Amino acid sequence: MTDAQPTNEPDVLPALADEGDRPSITEVNGTVARFEMAYPTELHERYAFGPTWLARLPSFLWFLFSLGVTTIVVLAHHMSTSSSLTAWVLERDRNGIPPSVLAFLVLASGIATLVRSHMRGVIVQRDGLEARYVLPMGLPRVRRWAWAQIHRMIVDPRKGVILELWTGQYEKLPVVARTAELAAVLERKGLEHGITVTRLE
Repeated sequence: MTDAQPTNEPDVLPALADEGDRPSITEVNGTVARFEMAYPTELHERYAFGPTWLARLPSFLWFLFSLGVTTIVVLAHHMSTSSSLTAWVLERDRNGIPPSVLAFLVLASGIATLVRSHMRGVIVQRDGLEARYVLPMGLPRVRRWAWAQIHRMIVDPRKGVILELWTGQYEKLPVVARTAELAAVLERKGLEHGITVTRLE
């Protein structure tokens, strides 16, 4: 009986070139790799700051006036014909624009003025700033800046916030009711995006 001759077995370790897809570190160690930002932000982060009550006061007074005019016209049409208010309204109805039409126009103007006054302010979003102005003619104006466009933010508790853009231009944000809270949010955003924030005392 002869002994089996030893055979030359091939190398049990496959060549790295023949492995195909190499296993990842997470598969070998049984762990999950996590990568976190230094300043995590919410996907739908949004802070809205409206105008002050002093800025809203004229539009609110005009709305009250328009509401009063509409109320007077409605009462005049529902009162008896012998009342002085009804007689005055009917006299006006004969000599020009009907009071009902005039009251509708005045009320629509009051509502539009009130809504337009509430549109002013500053909105801080995840990707930048948005400022909403009202031009002298009453037309709304919206300006937007990405954080990369802002070089410095100057915060004045009395006059609001001024932006120094990367082009060297300055843009003043609308005065808002919660200036201190806006300043705190801008300081945090400046720290996240490497923007210099100057606070004037």
